[in-house]
Amino acid sequence: MLEHEFTKVIFKILEDSFGDKANDIYLRSPLLQYLNSETRAASKDSKSRKSNGNLFALYALVLDYRNHGYYEKEGYSEQYEGARFTDLKKVANSLPGGDKLQNHAFNHRLNQKFMKLYQDCPYQPIIRNLDTKRYWINENLINVEYNEKIYNISKEVLTIIKNFIDVVRAEFESFIAYTTKLASIVNSEPEIVVEFILKQLAPTSDARTFEIVSYAILKNHYKNQHIYWGWDIDKLEKENLHLYKTGRTNANDGGIDFVMKPLGRFFQVTETLDFKKYFLDIDKVQRFPISFVVKTNMSHEDMRKVIRENAIKSYKVKSVVERYMEAVEEIINIDDLTSILTKLIDSGNVKSVLDEIILQSRLEFNYEEE
Repeated sequence: MLEHEFTKVIFKILEDSFGDKANDIYLRSPLLQYLNSETRAASKDSKSRKSNGNLFALYALVLDYRNHGYYEKEGYSEQYEGARFTDLKKVANSLPGGDKLQNHAFNHRLNQKFMKLYQDCPYQPIIRNLDTKRYWINENLINVEYNEKIYNISKEVLTIIKNFIDVVRAEFESFIAYTTKLASIVNSEPEIVVEFILKQLAPTSDARTFEIVSYAILKNHYKNQHIYWGWDIDKLEKENLHLYKTGRTNANDGGIDFVMKPLGRFFQVTETLDFKKYFLDIDKVQRFPISFVVKTNMSHEDMRKVIRENAIKSYKVKSVVERYMEAVEEIINIDDLTSILTKLIDSGNVKSVLDEIILQSRLEFNYEEE
């Protein structure tokens, strides 16, 4: 069984409800096991990305199920007309960090991930009627059979998800509070600020903060570089490079993470060396070159070697792989980011980096109003 820091919380909730049957019910429930897998990101120093869309969708559907009283009566699948997407989305959007959630988790992402993890399970969590546009939670996953008795886990599912959201929210609020405190000492004690930033670049750092800190470093790195360009060779304009962050780190929207103006460079942040991830990103932009910011200490040469060799094992055709590899414009690893940060520190730009981290963190964690 997968065990992490939040596993203890899950079992405490189950034991409060089911006593000494908690472990047996867990082992017979793919849905509870899925929740345990999906909540790894609550663990300290977890490398899992805190992307809560699937959990928010599950929460909304199970809450709808309970609100209609089907946890203690029959006829859910046969009699209930199903929940409307607008109602489910409203619930999901009301959860901390769920204000930007759209339809992807409801329509396919939750089912896809669940079925990938539990291929032997004949049920998928969300049932959807494409004609009526109504949704149901799959009751076969909510009712767990043990010793010829059915145990409904809907209340426990909601409690687990709510606890996870609270843990993550508290962590984010602590992060923002600490970075704000650092802003008051950045001039008097810059070494403390530098130590904090470097910690966010570690291989074991949180995926979301790594992306935010990477952006802050690269934005400040490029902003003092410039090019000359124009429509007429006699009328060239000088313009500084500007890096834009295109969305939220937990959006899971399939977009590109950073875009540079005026060069039109694309940047994608990742923590994996799975060639499928790289090639999928390249396909999104029709093999337009992409620079990858990777949360690893591995050298550029070793990363390219691993990606290429694994791709060749799968594709077999070397020429196809090479066309993809040519689209990997640049690889930026932790050592590169650390080196860039050192130069920014030496030039007195550490405050600008911290200010950007604070700004992006507030946007990321829904503090826009401040």
